[in-house]
Amino acid sequence: MNILNKVSLQGLIKNRARTLVTIAGAALSAALFTGVSTFAVSLQAYMVKGAESKYGSWHLQVFDAGSSFLTAQAQDSRVSGITAFEDIGYALLEGGQNADKPYLFIAGFSEDSFSLLPLSLLDGRLPENSGEVLVPTHVENNGGVKLALGDTLTLPTGRRSSGGQTLTQADPYRGEAEALQITSEKSYTVVGVYQRPAFEMRFAPGYTLITLADPSDPAESLTAFLALKQPRQAHAFAGTAAKGHAVCFNDNVLRFLGASNDPLFTALFYSLAAILLALIMTGSVFMIYNAFHISLNERTHEFGILMSAGATGRQLRGSVVFEGMCIGCIGIPPGMLLAIPGIALLLSLVAKNFSNILYSGATLQLKISIPALAFSAALSLITILISAYIPAKRAAGMPVMACIRQTRDIKADGKSLRAPRWAARLCGLEGTLAFKSFRRNRGRYRSVILSLTFSVVLFVVSSYFKTCFVSLSDQARVITDFDISFSAPDMEATELAQLCQRLQAAPGVAHASCRTRLECTANVSGDLLSDAFWQAAGRQPTAGTTGLTANVLILSDSFYRQLVEGLGLSPEEYAGAGGKLLAVGKMEAAGYAQGPDDLQDLFVSPSLEATLFPHDSEGQDLSQGLQLSLGVATFVPPDAPAVTGKPTETPYYFEILAPWSMRGRFLPEGAAHDGEGIAIRSPAPGQTTAALKEMLAGLGIPGGYTLYNFHAMLEENRNMLFIVNLFTLVFVAMIALIAVANVFNTISTNIRLRRRELAMLRSVGMTERSFNRMMRLECALYGLRTLLYGIPLSLILSWLIYFGLTCQETDAFPFSPPWGSLIISICGVFLVIFVTMLYATGRLRRENIIDALRDELS
Repeated sequence: MNILNKVSLQGLIKNRARTLVTIAGAALSAALFTGVSTFAVSLQAYMVKGAESKYGSWHLQVFDAGSSFLTAQAQDSRVSGITAFEDIGYALLEGGQNADKPYLFIAGFSEDSFSLLPLSLLDGRLPENSGEVLVPTHVENNGGVKLALGDTLTLPTGRRSSGGQTLTQADPYRGEAEALQITSEKSYTVVGVYQRPAFEMRFAPGYTLITLADPSDPAESLTAFLALKQPRQAHAFAGTAAKGHAVCFNDNVLRFLGASNDPLFTALFYSLAAILLALIMTGSVFMIYNAFHISLNERTHEFGILMSAGATGRQLRGSVVFEGMCIGCIGIPPGMLLAIPGIALLLSLVAKNFSNILYSGATLQLKISIPALAFSAALSLITILISAYIPAKRAAGMPVMACIRQTRDIKADGKSLRAPRWAARLCGLEGTLAFKSFRRNRGRYRSVILSLTFSVVLFVVSSYFKTCFVSLSDQARVITDFDISFSAPDMEATELAQLCQRLQAAPGVAHASCRTRLECTANVSGDLLSDAFWQAAGRQPTAGTTGLTANVLILSDSFYRQLVEGLGLSPEEYAGAGGKLLAVGKMEAAGYAQGPDDLQDLFVSPSLEATLFPHDSEGQDLSQGLQLSLGVATFVPPDAPAVTGKPTETPYYFEILAPWSMRGRFLPEGAAHDGEGIAIRSPAPGQTTAALKEMLAGLGIPGGYTLYNFHAMLEENRNMLFIVNLFTLVFVAMIALIAVANVFNTISTNIRLRRRELAMLRSVGMTERSFNRMMRLECALYGLRTLLYGIPLSLILSWLIYFGLTCQETDAFPFSPPWGSLIISICGVFLVIFVTMLYATGRLRRENIIDALRDELS
């Protein structure tokens, strides 16, 4: 070890407090780097496992492959696994309603195919021989043909061809340009219903029916699925080994391996990690740079003597880099060791929430990656070396006499040291000295202010991002009075009512009610409309009849009665036929409204007469008009399970509620409704939804149905909110620790460098009270200058986040400055500064004045 490195080690040992704080900062920096990289690797592994459990672990699908192709690929060193199913053939789907998907495609699976290609069986069982078959649900939902359990299918099967070319599932339907050549007739018994397979592309012309391959009658054509040892080679492999075959890539898996041709997703994934690492690196550089900058300021006199004795600039820079290497070797390992159990604990807290949001077939677990750990260590060391090299280069370039005299950083001209008059008037001599000290060496103070400003901005912006996410989650919540919705577009009203009674008796169902929504035109007197309506309409008030667009929500009789009684109204008065009906009339919100009380009224009277005209299928008013007496109430009306009509662009909201017994009056012959279904309440929506699916599977509902669990969507929002809150809290806490260490290191060392100055002031008669007053004013200058930059930057960045997240739709929720975060930042800034100043000045007070002066003069 050369003499310069020994001097650097002695400096580290001599200034133990600053060295320990710098090591702590390096450890925090390494912990953050390790945490971000380890979490990214663990999240990637979770996404890959989840995607493989849902879509399969294969990487590319090869169509029209023969047995020789499978034999060749099984011997290829690049292939880690291979499976295939037989292409038995195509058959026309009789009665199919999808013109782009007119076929049934029959696939012959082997035992390996069933184990390697994920299938979601909804009803029935797997086929046990070549005469049994599974049918996908989208044959009914998309094709309009119901294939029930136990049905026997006799299918003339064959090959698709066009211009002498054999077509596969990778070739979309070509209409009259293709032909189906029948080669055999197959008979199958439906034994199971399964979810649409992931390997069937959206544009595939055939619905995939799965049977067990017949060893005695093997098909000539196969569809192969290959998994590669290096997934990034999937596209290159397809261009060589699979050349001449149609190929489909499993992009749902490859994109999480970084091997898909989806540059947007890849850029988004890696950009997010890069942004987090850049923020951590910026905060770390601020702190570690300040530590070395201050250390070099303290050692400037020492550097001048060494340069006068012949030390070169390169040797001095090397000694400082050696000092940084020592800091890194001591601080990086414990930081990384602390980060690993910390991120493991964090992942255990959010694992369940991730499973509820993304993939339930995989668990978010800690994954240790040696390359990721090496990358984190290297990045931490690079941060330290950059932070050390910049001030070292600057110090080595100073003239020898400037180093010995230590005058480079001191601004001694009168203009720059001039203190404002109000400082002397308000704070006396102490205020003047504080301002002169603040301006004399702006470099040291600027580093503290930049560190504090960066911390304030990051804390406020992170907190506001969480606030915006919460507001968007509130906006995304479905305002509904039910947990599960059922809708069947082709079901008759009588059948829907009968099904509603049947569902009411199902296990787990607390309440079920039929609901229908339709759009009508309502004629009301202009005298009854409020000034807010006329102002929004841009017209002058008129006494004649005005036509309004109204939504009519028809509810079951029992639920309608409960609603009337819940509002404190008379059920006899609001009986519907011959009586009043409930109505809600409000103007649309100009901004963010949380309830009906925040909106202006559409009508000036709580009671009114209206003539209602239902619409036909083309949206035209029917000639028959209904005379209605309405009672306008202020409440949030219930919702309908399904609404397929187009949203209106009216500046008001007018809804009429009616009992199911009046449905025939509102829907005369030729009238159309927007949505019809059953609303279901349940204490356990997830279990009830699964039970209802089993019940409805065997009913043979024409045209299919939709069963949606709204409670699951709300639970997903809550899980997402929990994850964002937790990660925001951890990230802000770590950044705050770096900022506190930075400020403590910088301020305490700055005070230490001013030992002679402060000792001289005390020697000429400055009292303890005056000394404290001067220090408090310096703290106020630190804090005020920080807030002068930090608050405007925080507000600007917060507004940019708000503008970006709301996609320029500023009516989603109003922009509200993050006052809470700003107040916490202001208090935190002054608290950290004052505590650090008290610690540093307390150490100076315990020193002997003569010793402090002698130490600086020696």
